[in-house]
Amino acid sequence: MAASLVGVLAVVRNVSVKRTARSKSLISSCHICTRRLGASACRNTKAQVKRSLSQELVGVVGLEIHAQIHASTKLFSGSQVRFSSPPNSLVSFFDASLPGTLPVLNRRCVEAAVMTGLALDCTINKKSLFDRKHYFYADLPAGYQITQQRLPIAVDGRLSYVVPVDGSQKHVMEMERSVRIKQIQLEQDSGKSLRDGHRSQTLIDLNRAGIGLMELVMEPDMCCGEEAAAAVRELQLILQALGTCQGNMSEGQLRVDANVSVHRPGEPLGVRTEVKNINSARFLARAIDYELQRQMAAVESGGTVVNETRAFDFKSGQTIPMRDKEGLQDYRFMPEPNLPPLLLYDQQTAPMDADPTQVILIDQIRRQLPELPRVTRERLVKTYGILPEHSFTLVNEDGLVDYFVSVVQRTRAEPRKVIGWVLKDLLGQLKQRCLSTAQSPISPHALAELLDLLEAGLISSPAAKLVFQELWKGTGRSAEQIVEQQDLGAMRDRGEIERICQSVIDSHPEEVQAIKGGNRNVLNKLIGRVMKQTKGRADPLLVRALLEEKMS
Repeated sequence: MAASLVGVLAVVRNVSVKRTARSKSLISSCHICTRRLGASACRNTKAQVKRSLSQELVGVVGLEIHAQIHASTKLFSGSQVRFSSPPNSLVSFFDASLPGTLPVLNRRCVEAAVMTGLALDCTINKKSLFDRKHYFYADLPAGYQITQQRLPIAVDGRLSYVVPVDGSQKHVMEMERSVRIKQIQLEQDSGKSLRDGHRSQTLIDLNRAGIGLMELVMEPDMCCGEEAAAAVRELQLILQALGTCQGNMSEGQLRVDANVSVHRPGEPLGVRTEVKNINSARFLARAIDYELQRQMAAVESGGTVVNETRAFDFKSGQTIPMRDKEGLQDYRFMPEPNLPPLLLYDQQTAPMDADPTQVILIDQIRRQLPELPRVTRERLVKTYGILPEHSFTLVNEDGLVDYFVSVVQRTRAEPRKVIGWVLKDLLGQLKQRCLSTAQSPISPHALAELLDLLEAGLISSPAAKLVFQELWKGTGRSAEQIVEQQDLGAMRDRGEIERICQSVIDSHPEEVQAIKGGNRNVLNKLIGRVMKQTKGRADPLLVRALLEEKMS
């Protein structure tokens, strides 16, 4: 596992957790700065910090991310890759490190690493090497891991991401940030050690041993948990769009190690701690922020930060020590003798007589790159005029972009109206029932038909909500059939609506007096009673106008 080098980066003003009035004031100001203006605004206060609080500590964060390659077989063996299989049921002789077995490189894993590197603007090394990294864990039967320490497959990339910050009351602002990617390397995963507390023993499951990983080593260009979480979420979307990693963090397909340290501006970087194996972007943000505060409190109280590995306890919200790293660990890196250098080509440099199945062309993979999430968001905003925050929600949910576009293409309603129904009504129901977009009982065609009825004035907005609920039941009826069967068509008899409004006014004299006394909020109650009597068929705007007219 590669260690992230601690480099120079733009820093953000942060605070200690010492219980003093000065510390509390600093915490409040930095929190507001980060939440409302984004991390860059914190960095813009650097000059001010130097003038007023030259000794204030700042945070430095780097990440190492292990992404499980989406492939049917493991990196160096033909064993299948499947989650939740019975223990030790997907283990080849090579995975178990039996004598005489040799690694055979999986072409799919190499192509996935190249595609990921290209999507992250990396330089793809046409020659990369494999190494053995020695350490002794029970779930690593060979006693070493095959990785790429000396010459990885991709280097010098960049990940751009957006940090959402509080803006106006109506909209959310976004701050664009970027983090440098030092390298992407191919390596094996280890097995799992499962502790059996009842029998006081540790069990080993080698199903995961040998699965292909891409380790992405990011430079320490981030300053807080919120930035790190935003970067991981954007990387997750990119990998899913590429198909190189499914990115399911709950299944361990994307695991994050955070390297955290603090120092004072102008001084050398501080001692770092590594928080291991975080499997949630939300937990990552909490772990980093806690660790920054813990280290700042230690330094400002005259203590020291220990170079150690820590774990995050999501129940307590704290990081806890696992093992110290004070002694320099010697992994005894050496070239992997059973694997030759990995050579990549483009069409101009590929050998003429080479077997196509044995040659990987970089430019060919570049042409296969799909539209990346950032480009998709920009296209949605430009083409359909939706808000940027709405584009983020669409892209973040698998299949929701295609659903939205399909509805827009089928209906006469404006995209801005469609987006409200898709995000508030449809996505709300999906989230409530833990369903994916593909599992929605309402097809794009059915929702488009409903919106056309609403757009034509054939049903009111409340009636449209009722029709939506009926469509969700999945009875196979169309929106038009539901409207006809339940008599939900728009009420066009103005005289009848006036009669109902007058009846409601006469039967609720106290509410009428309150409205005449200046309490306009009570008017909504009367509107609701009228809509209930009309089964939602009346136009709410007309009902409001009639009530106001009669009470004036």
